[in-house]
Amino acid sequence: MFTGIVEDVGTVASLSPLRAGTAITVATSLPMETIAAGDSVAVSGVCLTVTRKGAGTFTADVSKETLSKSTLGGMRPGSKVNLERSLTLSGRLGGHIVYGHVDGTGAIREIRPLGEARVFHIQADPSIMKFMVYKGAVTVDGVSLTVSAARGDGFELAVIPITLERTTLGVARAGERVNLETDIVGKYVLKSLEGGGGGVTLDFLKDHGYS
Repeated sequence: MFTGIVEDVGTVASLSPLRAGTAITVATSLPMETIAAGDSVAVSGVCLTVTRKGAGTFTADVSKETLSKSTLGGMRPGSKVNLERSLTLSGRLGGHIVYGHVDGTGAIREIRPLGEARVFHIQADPSIMKFMVYKGAVTVDGVSLTVSAARGDGFELAVIPITLERTTLGVARAGERVNLETDIVGKYVLKSLEGGGGGVTLDFLKDHGYS
């Protein structure tokens, strides 16, 4: 489980083919003593399990399904990735509950200035857009953000300077694809409305970090 608050921008050091996917090695300035084999790390919003680590690097295996459903399939050595270690019980939930289970990808259609900030217009599939609501939460390449507008074919985000500075969104360009994970509470609400679950209660919301 993660929060969508990026801790470091890492660099893809190498990619090695596996029978069932790809091994990705990432160089990072995160303290390696806090990362061990078996730990979960969000790499541009995708939850990966560390298989081994080196001096300033860690390696994780990426399945073919994850490669096909995320931007990790298009990564190359030198690609920049947002990194976040998994949430600890003593940690602060500064963003929102993020699982690292990407729903799919979207395409940046436009980036326009808004004072010191930038507004991103991202086009997404209807299967993703049905969870988007005005002022709701969304994770874009592992970054917890608030939806500033939601339309039929896409949504907008106002990204502040500190987020641009500390994540890969600062160098993102129109035409690029990004990983998207919608808010888990929105998924449960929709399931409840469609009659597929036990409903969303105050206890459920508290258990998922909404108080």
